[in-house]
Amino acid sequence: MKEKKKVILTCSVCLSRNYTTNKNSNAKRIELMKYCPKCNQHTLHKETK
Repeated sequence: MKEKKKVILTCSVCLSRNYTTNKNSNAKRIELMKYCPKCNQHTLHKETK
């Protein structure tokens, strides 16, 4: 059984923390294109430590 971990996604442009999500413990770092309300556009969001 794989363990899931809660992670925070941060905007790569303005560095605001907008989203939380679950991921598998053995997966690589998550990078998704998400909407940032502060930037008012879709930007790359990366998983924080």
